[in-house]
Amino acid sequence: MNFAIYGAGAIGAYLGAKLALAGEKVTLIARGAHFQAMQTNGVRVQSPEGDFEARPTISNDPTTIGPVDFLFLTVKAHSLTEIAPKLGPLMGPDTCVISAQNGIPWWYFQKHGGPWDGSCLESVDPGGIISKAISPEQIVGCIVYPSVVIEQPGLLRHTEGNRFSIGELDGFSSQRCKQLSQVLVKAGLKCPIRPRIRNDLWVKLMGNVAFNPLSALTRSTLVQIATHPKTRTIAKAIMSEVETVAQALDVKIPITIEQRLEGAAKVGHHKTSMLQDVELARPLELESIVGAMVELGDKLEIPMPHTRTIYACTQLLAHTYSQKGCD
Repeated sequence: MNFAIYGAGAIGAYLGAKLALAGEKVTLIARGAHFQAMQTNGVRVQSPEGDFEARPTISNDPTTIGPVDFLFLTVKAHSLTEIAPKLGPLMGPDTCVISAQNGIPWWYFQKHGGPWDGSCLESVDPGGIISKAISPEQIVGCIVYPSVVIEQPGLLRHTEGNRFSIGELDGFSSQRCKQLSQVLVKAGLKCPIRPRIRNDLWVKLMGNVAFNPLSALTRSTLVQIATHPKTRTIAKAIMSEVETVAQALDVKIPITIEQRLEGAAKVGHHKTSMLQDVELARPLELESIVGAMVELGDKLEIPMPHTRTIYACTQLLAHTYSQKGCD
């Protein structure tokens, strides 16, 4: 199969390296020093499952690649509005687009059914830019679980996880999902096909809405937040508000808040993606993770005082360090 991975940072490069080692045709689209290092030395991965190297094709010009079978979008959510209009050369009539962003994805209400069908969240898809560029028929939902960081350009450190859950937006079984799952499993990854991909998304989302901004504000790891009595109380309150929004959308989150907190504590001293971005003075995925939740609360007329408070504080943090640099 022919794969392109747009935004081959940590997760994208890890996925691409695994696929390349399995014999798939893979092009990683990257930029900057990471692009240059991978182009020169390939992708190097340090992992508890065993270190490895791979040499997929590396590009910084998506217009030269041509249509692919599967296009993974592994850029940060806030970058999608910039790249979505540029995806045309990569997409043929049968190209499957797999989005792998944190938070509530732009496609959430695509092929959703019911009164919300086709709704657009301004916080994740301002002006509907992404929705206009990518047809709902091409999208397969994806939830990413591996923890991977860029140790230095071209060198990745994979600490845990190898699961990429996928599913059609309408919940039906499809040949393309079966084919994609088989290829990822062959590459040594887990790829369950989920009939209700949105429900799975909320499990991760409930934690992300609480832990990501709290970690950015306090510079603390998951276990620190989950075990400190007062931050645990705040996280629990935020998760309760998120759960209320989910219930209003007829989603039942399959784990309890206490289970989610205990799961985070067991992960240990893991830095969330938002904390890593703060430390590197990069833009935060704040809108897709927290802003979208606040927007949904507004639409559903659900009070979310704890989520709104943490959102405002993290917005100010992001604005401050983007102007002056990271502390």
